[in-house]
Amino acid sequence: MIDFDKELEAILREDPLGVLAVKPKASSAMGAAERLVASFAEISAFMKEHGREPAKSRDIKERRLYSRLQGLRENPESAQPLVEYDTFGLLDHLQVSEPEPVELSTVADVLEHDTLGLLDDSAEDIFTLTHVSKPARPDYVARRKKCEEFDQFEHLFKAIHAGLKSKEKVTRPFKSERQIEPGEFFILDGMLVLVANKGEWEKKNYGNVNARLYCVFENGTESNLYLRSLAAAFWKDEHSRQVIDANQLELFKDEEQVSGEEQPTGYIYVLRSLSEDSQIQEIANLYKIGFSRTPVVERIQNAAQEPTYLMADVEQVAEWTTYDLNPQKLELLLHTFFAEACIELDVFDNERKRHTPREWFDVPLHFVKAAVEMLISGEIVNYSYDHARQEIVER
Repeated sequence: MIDFDKELEAILREDPLGVLAVKPKASSAMGAAERLVASFAEISAFMKEHGREPAKSRDIKERRLYSRLQGLRENPESAQPLVEYDTFGLLDHLQVSEPEPVELSTVADVLEHDTLGLLDDSAEDIFTLTHVSKPARPDYVARRKKCEEFDQFEHLFKAIHAGLKSKEKVTRPFKSERQIEPGEFFILDGMLVLVANKGEWEKKNYGNVNARLYCVFENGTESNLYLRSLAAAFWKDEHSRQVIDANQLELFKDEEQVSGEEQPTGYIYVLRSLSEDSQIQEIANLYKIGFSRTPVVERIQNAAQEPTYLMADVEQVAEWTTYDLNPQKLELLLHTFFAEACIELDVFDNERKRHTPREWFDVPLHFVKAAVEMLISGEIVNYSYDHARQEIVER
């Protein structure tokens, strides 16, 4: 088996000009840039071992490396930081241009644009990639100030309240950053907020893009925050809602499914343990995130006899049907997203053999549902989960 860490070290050692001879600050966290370099090192290691580029073969691992390399070539702005590591000329003749927002409208798009290698097949990778870079505190908190021209907006907030009272206006859950458009009203932390204006998409770190908003709050304050900072605030607040006309409600019916085409392939589910073990009961937000190819109600019938369910009955709290998509990949992405919140619990089966199930997470349920919504919309690649703060934050 190739030791990719050693391969990366070899790349760093083979630096005759010393351009990489910069000592990074000691940190136990692997940031986005490091993950990008590490994923590219796998491609270089394949090239070194086989003397050729990875091809679109039937071998899943090779095909994954092929797809990752093609993704980098098709996104030269994201690949540009890797040029100095490119000892085999895999990224020669990159044409770097201003970044365009990647349109991720389906789960398949998320799987296809996995340039960071977050969906690698190795189960061990879920738990070795347990460190997520800590973004700065969202600017929707720090940059709110008094709105000097609030008199121009006050009547709009009054009209929204009147519409909600008369039921001409209703609310729907926040499910996607695509809902954030100029003129839209939302409820955040119990307060109405108007997205008054939206700027152009602009480049941020490592090719990421974001758009600056001008938001007005009904308490007379305003903020020029980024779109994904506002979205992260909505994901954090389980009661956040969008205000819409009542006659639009039929357009937004909830469907708990992860869509591909037509063929059902399995189920992503969330379970709560009914164990009487005090150590398990004291973890208030303990949930199992998993997948099943059979209906979940059938799969959990013998939960009390299976270590993966902590040798206890379980309660199903959420379920999504997957169509024409690999539910294992979706499960893996969710596990990676919540890796910092993974809980290792030792349980003993009926033969007193010890097991350590690794599909249990200490995370509030509404964040799990939010992550699935982001997975469905394709926006999960733009966010990470900060377990210490219990927040979904922009990357």
